[in-house]
This record gives sequence, C-alpha cells and structure tokens, in this order.
Amino acid sequence: MALAVDTLPDDPATLKAMLIAERAEVERLRLIIKQFQRHRFGRRAETLEEDQLHLGLEEIEQAEAEASARAEDPAPAERAKRAAARRHNRGALPAHLPRIEQVVDVEDRSCPCCRGALHRIGEDVSERLDVVPAQFRVLVVRRPKYACRACGDGVRQAPAPARLIEGGLPTEATVAHVLVAKYADHLPLYRQAQIYRRQGIALDRSTLADWVGRAAFLLRPVHARLLAALEASPKLFADETTAPVLDPGRGRTKTGQLWAYARDDRSWAGTDPPAVVFIYAPDRTSERPLAHLGGFRGVLQVDGYAGYNALAERGVTLAFCWAHVRRRFYELAAAGPAPIASEALERIGAIYAVESEIRGLAPDERRAARQAASRPLVEALGAFLRTQLERISGKTRLAEAIRYALARWDGLSRFLDDGRVELDSNVVERAIRPLALTRKNALFAGSDGGGEHWAVVASLVETCKLNDVDPYAYLADVITRIVNGHPNSALDELLPWAYARRTLADAA
Repeated sequence: MALAVDTLPDDPATLKAMLIAERAEVERLRLIIKQFQRHRFGRRAETLEEDQLHLGLEEIEQAEAEASARAEDPAPAERAKRAAARRHNRGALPAHLPRIEQVVDVEDRSCPCCRGALHRIGEDVSERLDVVPAQFRVLVVRRPKYACRACGDGVRQAPAPARLIEGGLPTEATVAHVLVAKYADHLPLYRQAQIYRRQGIALDRSTLADWVGRAAFLLRPVHARLLAALEASPKLFADETTAPVLDPGRGRTKTGQLWAYARDDRSWAGTDPPAVVFIYAPDRTSERPLAHLGGFRGVLQVDGYAGYNALAERGVTLAFCWAHVRRRFYELAAAGPAPIASEALERIGAIYAVESEIRGLAPDERRAARQAASRPLVEALGAFLRTQLERISGKTRLAEAIRYALARWDGLSRFLDDGRVELDSNVVERAIRPLALTRKNALFAGSDGGGEHWAVVASLVETCKLNDVDPYAYLADVITRIVNGHPNSALDELLPWAYARRTLADAA
C-alpha cells in the first residue's frame, strides 16, 4: 500500500483514513509472519492447525478491507484507482461456468446534439461472480403401464431405475452431497438436518445417518481397491491419528485410531497419481500396519513410532522423518538460549535448503545432488551430535533429543541413497489435517462402524482433492455406477484419477 508523495490527497480527513489503512496493512503483515512462524516452527502445544490459522487471518483481512473502504469513501479518485486495480488483478472467471448476460443500454438512441440516430461502435464487457444458493428439487419418475386391448393379457412397464436407498427419498446425488458436507466440509449430520429444515425439508439426523452408512458400505470395494493400488507402489508414507469413538458399554468415548497411508511421487517426477487411504482400527498396536500393508515391500516413510518396526522384518525399508527431529531441537531453542540446539537447527536447515533446489527432479538426479551436497552435511551433523552427547548430562531434554535422532540415524540417512525418499513425512501429515477438523466438529464417531465409514469416505474425498477432482461430482458418479451394476472386476475405473481422465476425455 506504499504511496508516492505526489499522489497523496490534501484533505486531512482523507489522509488520516489512508494512514489508518496503511497501519492496518503493516500490522496485518506482521501478524501473518508471526503466525506462520508459529505454525511452521512453534512448539507442538502451540502450533496452530492450518484451518485455525486461516480463520485468524480472515478476521485481519476483513478489518483491512473495512479500513480501505473508509479511506476510499470520501475520495472518488481513490475509489476509481482501487476499482481499476481490482479489475486488473482479479483474473478471469472459469470458462465452464454458465453465463447469464445482462444488457445495460441507453434509453434514448438519438444524438443529444442533432437528434440523429446513434450507431453502435463497440461495448464494454465486465464479468462478476454470482451464486444461486443450493436449491432442493423433487425428481419425479413416471413409469407408464401398457396393456393390449385385443387380448387383455399382460401389462408392460419399464423396470424401475436402481436406487441406493430402495424405497427411500434421496437420489444418489443427494447422498453424495451429504457425504461431502460431512467428510469434506466437516458438517455433522445434525447440522445438515438443521439446514434442510430451514428449507422446509424434515429429515431426521438418523435418516441421514442411514444414508451415510449405506453409501459407505457400497463404497467399501472402491476403498479396498485404492489400498491395493497403494500397496503396489514402491514408496509410501504412513502416520496415524486418534479417532474418539463412543463406547456405549462404559458410557464414554474410547480412543480409536485412523491409520493413514499416502502416496505422492510428484516430488521425484513419479507418474503414479497421488492418493491417501485411511483405515480405522480400535488400537495403535504394531499388528495394524502389518495387516494393512501385507503386500507392500517398498520404502515406507514414517515418524519415530516403534509400531512400524515390525514391517522391517517383512522386507519393508523404513525411512524416518527429519521434521520430527527438528521439532525437538526447536522446542529447546524456543524456550531460551540453547546454542547446541540452535546449531543443530541451522545444520538441519542447510539439509532442507538442498532439497528445495532438487524438488521435482528424477530420482537419479536427486540422489546425485544429495551425494554431493547433503551427505557431507548429514555426516557432519551426526559427528556434531555424538560429540555433544558425550559432553552433556544424559538426563537433559537436549540429550533426549540427540538420542532420538541418533537412534534413528540409518532411517534418517535413507534419503541420501534413494532419490524417491523425502526428508520428512509431511505429505501424510497434511492429508490427516482435514480429519482433525472433522473430529473437532463431530467430537466423536458413534461406534467402531462409524469410524470405518469415516475412513472409507474420507479416503475417497481426500484422494479426490489430491487429484484436483470435485469430490461431490466423483461420489455422485461412482455411487450411481455401482447402483447400476458396475462390475467388481472393473473397480480401477472407479478410482478418483480414472474419473479425472474420463472427465477430461468427455470434455475433449
């Protein structure tokens, strides 16, 4: 919002309003930097969820807009200047959106000077984004019956279309809408029922729950096929997050787990589409990943949880996460002067700097760059940590952080010899974040079955997002296809990336 001196207005009130807007912008930028630093490097207890960070920034941006509006109000020239800037920077609206044209014409097409007829020499065209709120409608299906007047025997009638909910109200598109609202937009079913009620549609929460349960059951084969596709990959990420589940026998909730397995090969120019699969389990024991990844024999990138170690005995190569190592040193450095922790952070930062230069290159190119630039940094860091561990008390938090890193050193060094391995497991951690928001809004799943439904639908929704596919359009299409008898032998055609390819082909 920097202004040239010669463009400033002479009116004191206008100058004051502009100064307020300028200060608001400065404070906004300061807070953004502060919040992102906290989000990226803050202690675990203080780190903000990404959605919470956006929520806070929205409030700041709203205040800035109000200050800008006050500055523009008494200054017509400033309003015109801002309007021109908006037109220049707002970009084009997507071509696929329908256009509703509105012609704003002059009332009198005669010349005001000579009263001769005016002729058209051009036009100005502007586009604005409009919205029609969600509107419910009733799909009426009529099936005429036919009989023969001559013989009077037999009645002919087309068979009824297949439905997900036999004898029920919703179309497959309506069920898809409920699924997306619950698992992508984090709206619990009771809130959705309230929204429907405002439009005069009486739907109990239990009715919506019935729809979700039936849809999740229908989609289980697609979820299983998605997991099988990931098991065939050479490189995966894994993580887990809690899933509170109601425990009726004890009258309270118990802690289930949503295990997450993700694939994203784009950082090393891999051609397999990105995907994530969630699997609900009632506990966090090592038997769970053993059962989930029974056919996987590639590289699995994980945090430091020992539950994954059993996979190594089955031929899985474990690579560990540098972000978890860095976090422990940051917690020490942020608490006060900590020269050893601070130096460890600087050394790890240098390793990350190399990665930023080679992202997107082929595995062999990444490996060569790491051998040349990263290996000396890693070896020097290892020697530094071992030396410091001998000099400090073994009971300190610093010693714990160093031992945590050294105990996993082979897995942390795995990326040096394999260009497919990342420095950290942030890919799967990002995939888990939407689950945390759903958990926060819904509080808990109603049963183990509810946790399984959550895993099935969330897997498809989040994989859609990774492949730039609209989850609603995808789920409506897939549910309709399965209801109409899509064969289990062709489940690959129902995966999100197959839907994306089919959509592109139809558009062409």
